[in-house]
Amino acid sequence: MEKKNVAVVMGGYSDEYVVSLKSGQLIYDSLDREKYNVYKVVILKDDWYFLDDHGEKVPMNKADFTVDLSSGYKVKFDVCFNIIHGKPGENGELQAYWDIIGQKYTGCNFYQSALTFNKKDTLAVLSKYGIPSAKSIYLRKGEDIDADCIVAELGLPCFVKPNQSGSSLGITKVKSATEFQAAFESAFAEDDEILIETALNGMEVSVGVVDFEGETIVLGITEIVPKGEFFDYEAKYEGASEEITPARLDAETRNRVEEIAKRAYDSLGMSGFSRSEYIIMDGIPYMLEMNTNPGFSPASILPQQANIYGISIQDLCGNEVEKALKK
Repeated sequence: MEKKNVAVVMGGYSDEYVVSLKSGQLIYDSLDREKYNVYKVVILKDDWYFLDDHGEKVPMNKADFTVDLSSGYKVKFDVCFNIIHGKPGENGELQAYWDIIGQKYTGCNFYQSALTFNKKDTLAVLSKYGIPSAKSIYLRKGEDIDADCIVAELGLPCFVKPNQSGSSLGITKVKSATEFQAAFESAFAEDDEILIETALNGMEVSVGVVDFEGETIVLGITEIVPKGEFFDYEAKYEGASEEITPARLDAETRNRVEEIAKRAYDSLGMSGFSRSEYIIMDGIPYMLEMNTNPGFSPASILPQQANIYGISIQDLCGNEVEKALKK
């Protein structure tokens, strides 16, 4: 059987590209070399390139996502393994481009990516499927903001967050009305739309869900115990939080979280890796957001969950490639 060419596509246009390169490396190392020829492709704002055997950069042909090597050989990929966090790999842009040129890729399609990258729209769609979320107010840049109205409706503390951004960039926990101005500036620096949400007081969990061998499974539920105020960028990437897998939940609550996480995944028509975040209050999981291209570096939650679940990283990644080939 002829080996398939797989490009592990990493990088991205946001500050998350650093994490994406680590995630890409793990996938690159893990894919079965008996089945696949594995290559690295890096997509940055000003530079799309292929890394050859000597680690030299070769520019990508954007017209058809191929690469011309100096040997005169043209590399075409059977599958692109998309592991870009943030734009353009997690918001649908890259998927739409690949759809147009007829390139197969892993993970969910353009619509699911664009939808889930928008926190407000995701929660609005999922509320129709009975999935609870925090009370929130949505604002666009330039709209009048009345702090008193916000406090009256949502109470304090509350969270101010960009509607579209990853890795908890631009999120502030606001404890008094005087802190709103700085919080808005921080959120609007990341996006033109922001969400203000009631702060839910409960256990935060991160739930890995994937469609593996034809079945939607919950890989694991990880309890997040931040050392700071909440699970922010520092907590995610600089170790300022404790992550406990499996989360310390009673059987009834665990079943409820699993059921809601699977329902959210299936309701949105998801495919591939996903990690959704919930706050559990009085036994009820409230959804915060859904990530369609979660961190996959060795320190990330999803690989740790797979490990505990008993699925090897090689099988998890191989399953993604095989699904993409069948598309």
